[in-house]
Amino acid sequence: MISKKLRREIPLHLMILPGFIVVLIFNYIPMAGIVIAFQKFIPAKGLFGEQKWIGLDNFRYVVQLPNFYEVVYNTIFIAMMKILFGLLVPIIIAILINEVRSTGLKKGIQTAIYLPHFLSWVVLGGIFIDMLSPSNGIVGNLFKALNMEPIFFLGDNNWFPIVMIATETWKEFGYGTIIYLAAITGIDPNLYEAAQIDGANRWKQILHVTLPGMRVVIVLLMVLSMGNILNAGFDQIFNLYSPPVYESGDIIDTFVYRIGLLDAQYGVATAVGLFKSLVAFIMISSSYYLARRFADYRLF
Repeated sequence: MISKKLRREIPLHLMILPGFIVVLIFNYIPMAGIVIAFQKFIPAKGLFGEQKWIGLDNFRYVVQLPNFYEVVYNTIFIAMMKILFGLLVPIIIAILINEVRSTGLKKGIQTAIYLPHFLSWVVLGGIFIDMLSPSNGIVGNLFKALNMEPIFFLGDNNWFPIVMIATETWKEFGYGTIIYLAAITGIDPNLYEAAQIDGANRWKQILHVTLPGMRVVIVLLMVLSMGNILNAGFDQIFNLYSPPVYESGDIIDTFVYRIGLLDAQYGVATAVGLFKSLVAFIMISSSYYLARRFADYRLF
């Protein structure tokens, strides 16, 4: 006999079934391909064919590549800066929007900053390439109008990572702002009234009521973001980088793309991908442990 509670929850289980099937097909079943990292893979023999097992040779080959550590550094630096600004900027903007009294203006601002999230980097890449062109771009023409030498932002190793961080933050901070605004909405208004009675101004109300009320959401997003420590944004960098900026802009994902698809070294590319996944697992597990220990955050 099916219990009354289970019968009541059946619609909920059916509701998540499509999502579960998608995750199973695109995330778990492909994990069988991990074996390629330990093989000298020949596509003609198939995934389950008689491939030559070479142990950890693919990993040794990757580590010995002259630019591998440079690629890892670029990935960690760009990803860390994106995570940092991806947390700070939405929090600040959400607090500022919450202070706006006009409902129409507040909704207009939310819509405007949220729209870039829906644009792909294929579209935005073309826009930024035109805007940042030193010869005829808007930014280049502005430098010329000020009698300054135009900067080739997308071709200069000093500027390229900064442009990647700034443009990614601009594109995605609106999405994070929506989440933090929802967290602010859930704060009990009585807390603000009590703070006002105690003589707290707007700044102190933000410091002692708003930010503590957002703590759980901030910790949650911080924990989840740590899993992206080696995800510096393939779509963005692939559409904006070029060989002159490989020194500061080449990341693990673009490195794997060139090795795996362009050079057809599938075993090596899989080994790098497995290393990346292992690091992400360690980072998100460690961040969850720290959040549970120091912020009393728990999933269950």
